[in-house]
Amino acid sequence: MLSALARPAGAALRRSFSTSAQNNAKVAVLGASGGIGQPLSLLLKNSPLVSRLTLYDIAHTPGVAADLSHIETRAAVKGYLGPEQLPDCLKGCDVVVIPAGVPRKPGMTRDDLFNTNASIVATLTAACAQHCPEAMICIISNPVNSTIPITAEVFKKHGVYNPNKIFGVTTLDIVRANTFIAELKCTPKVDLPQDQLTAVTGRIQEAGTEVVKAKAGAGSATLSMAYAGARFVFSLVDAINGKEGVVECSFVKSQETDCPYFSTPLLLGKKGIEKNLGIGKISPFEEKMIAEALPELKASIKKGEEFVKNMK
Repeated sequence: MLSALARPAGAALRRSFSTSAQNNAKVAVLGASGGIGQPLSLLLKNSPLVSRLTLYDIAHTPGVAADLSHIETRAAVKGYLGPEQLPDCLKGCDVVVIPAGVPRKPGMTRDDLFNTNASIVATLTAACAQHCPEAMICIISNPVNSTIPITAEVFKKHGVYNPNKIFGVTTLDIVRANTFIAELKCTPKVDLPQDQLTAVTGRIQEAGTEVVKAKAGAGSATLSMAYAGARFVFSLVDAINGKEGVVECSFVKSQETDCPYFSTPLLLGKKGIEKNLGIGKISPFEEKMIAEALPELKASIKKGEEFVKNMK
């Protein structure tokens, strides 16, 4: 039983979380029992922006949902287990976040995950296209360079494709860049000498591998990814609620390069992408890196598109 002291605090917390009528986002997490899914769900449950949190996975979701449902924030939490319960998890959702799939092990590249994760993402996004076609879809599952084209092609197949509502969550790269640069210079936006710039760029690119190695086979970057995923969702919900000037980077359908998808800063709005802000002014060093990345990126995109075309 709650002590008399605990009651007012709980009531005050609940009052502080029942903010404006607009803060009623219905969010689903697909892959909610996994290494990213659990901490991501916790962060979403902790937010006053979320009124309903539906959690889906093929195992353990009733337990995860029961655990989270005891937290005294306003979001109503419910767990859904297995494919037959997936439609109910998705109905009425404003935002769907998908961290489902297998994590990287030491020695694996993100592309090594393709065979397993491609079919998982195709199956889950097909359900989204059927049961919440208007929702914002945020894909975390790697390799994002392929899973976003997969999502787009699946939505096209169902006749509900809207490129302004499908996002590859690349926020962790931004978070890492902010952190690593701040370690060097205290605050981002700074000018770094070329040797430091080359080193920190390499570290940002290989930061996922740094975590995979440090965890020694016990997982990949789950907690920082959950933080980055939540940050992106909160920005998206803020924009849906009418907040102006919300900018996040994301891997989306794009005309910024000769790749059909690219990650750039986006101005977010009520209907998803309001404006692609483009690559902007970049240095010769950055130009060279983009040029070197494009052939591999194009191949990853094509691989995702072909996967859906060849699906039975």
